[in-house]
Amino acid sequence: MVLAMKIDDPRQLRRMQAAFAARDRAADGQFVVAVTSTGIYCRPSCPARRPKPENTLYFADEASAREAGFRPCKRCKPDEAARDEAAVLAGIEAIRTAEGPLSLDRVAAIAGYSPAHFQRVFNRQTGLSPSAYARALRQERAREALSSGGRVSDAIYDAGFEAPSRFYEGMQGRLGMTPSAWAKGGQGVTIRWAVVETSLAPMLVAATDKGVCRLAFNEGREQLEERFPNAFLAEGGEEFATLLAQVIAAVEMPGTGAEIPLDVKGTAFQEAVWRELRRIPPGETRSYSQIAAAAGKPRAVRAAGSANGANNVAVLIPCHRVVRSDGSLGGYAYGEEIKAELLHREQKS
Repeated sequence: MVLAMKIDDPRQLRRMQAAFAARDRAADGQFVVAVTSTGIYCRPSCPARRPKPENTLYFADEASAREAGFRPCKRCKPDEAARDEAAVLAGIEAIRTAEGPLSLDRVAAIAGYSPAHFQRVFNRQTGLSPSAYARALRQERAREALSSGGRVSDAIYDAGFEAPSRFYEGMQGRLGMTPSAWAKGGQGVTIRWAVVETSLAPMLVAATDKGVCRLAFNEGREQLEERFPNAFLAEGGEEFATLLAQVIAAVEMPGTGAEIPLDVKGTAFQEAVWRELRRIPPGETRSYSQIAAAAGKPRAVRAAGSANGANNVAVLIPCHRVVRSDGSLGGYAYGEEIKAELLHREQKS
């Protein structure tokens, strides 16, 4: 019976063993590790001393480990990982379906947790507080309404903002342009750009006055116009030259350039994924499932892949550090050769 339930696939085992050895919190909830010498099972991030490899078994979930005769670790409490995930998902659903803002007390009650504990659990799993998640959701809805050509005032109130001032406070820094300009494809916004040669391929770099809004290989003005059809495109410029030099250096030496300002926008989940991508240390990789878990939606693996592909600034948001669970490279918008070279440079350095 144990053999039927434990993980035997060599590729899965290697990934799980690496996560367990690294005490990777992003892997919590994806599998559990049973220790035959003690009869317990743990989360991957359990702080306890690591057992001998020959004394470990890997199970897909807590139920499988219990059915095999193991009991939960009292130190890391692995069964709470599943409960925490269910609580966070319940909180997210409540926030998404509410007609207006919900208090922390109300969301926590729906999830079945105390407010303080729910706040900690929610922040750990999503990287945001419940209130910050709600704001991001309202901003996402407003962006979608603006992109479809709706009136700015209607989009603001329909998205759940109590007043236009609250919308502008949250959106200005994220959009890098006014909401009406965003709705009109960048109308009234100046984007400076250049195509430069790099050791990887010709590279397009474009930036607003807020930061880099596009970095792509083997693209030019035509593709930039498609993304920002109503923006004013200007080549070069003295201030842009300084930023361009920083970007080139970051591409030629991957793992640098964390200080380069960005002007990117996406849904709340996309931005959570991009934030997690920037947290991956140079020289390391993560799987799509690990990124989905770190972004707060462990079951949204396909959506994490889509968010990865929607990244507008290659290298600076390092989507090349995401690989398949079996360790193979997977896809890359600019070709696997460039992806492999970026990873090789980071690992070498």
